[in-house]
Amino acid sequence: MPTLFVVGTPIGNLSDISERARVTLASVHTVLCEDTRVTGKLLFSYKIATPMMSYHQHSGQTKTNKVIELLESGHDLALVTDAGTPAISDPGGKLIEELLSHFGEELKIIPIPGASAVITALSIAGVSADEFLFLGFPPHKKGRQTFFDRVASVKSTVVLYESTHRIFKTLDEISTRTPDRHLIVCRELTKLHETTYRGTAQDVTEKLQSTSIKGEFVIVLGTL
Repeated sequence: MPTLFVVGTPIGNLSDISERARVTLASVHTVLCEDTRVTGKLLFSYKIATPMMSYHQHSGQTKTNKVIELLESGHDLALVTDAGTPAISDPGGKLIEELLSHFGEELKIIPIPGASAVITALSIAGVSADEFLFLGFPPHKKGRQTFFDRVASVKSTVVLYESTHRIFKTLDEISTRTPDRHLIVCRELTKLHETTYRGTAQDVTEKLQSTSIKGEFVIVLGTL
């Protein structure tokens, strides 16, 4: 039975890719990726010519069946996400679940560790990470209030992702519920304009209002 390699890739700085990840991506039959344009740049930078196939949150059963067909034909595959570790707030988890349902324990799945924005942010947060709750991206509409009520009720460290377009709304939701809670907000981790903000939600909001808010954010809420 062939192997599915789950490969962690850089979250920004391309130098963060591991040698093992490079060798794996160069040796498999096909690289499954969210966006072939994004992964294509990574492969090109390391002169890797492995064919790519898209697999993202809108991929249907037809695409899953194609992955199954490749594996049944004896081809090793690599699964990557646009940035970071597949299946962590990423549709790759759905694919792995479906492949396990189809193949069971016959399918060999090997993780190739790499960067993860959650762990990267926690490593510099200066708060307890002995226990933490990762909740990914907040809902845009349905369930949003319930989501933030839950965040406010958790006493241990909480980690969220957020986009440029919703960062202020999310900080406002947090400030409304726990105005004194200490936050660490990381923007553009490992990239040229990487910035870390610390303070209450209101403090961070004021700091962001005086600078650029472009990029992806990781929000770490300290313990209560």
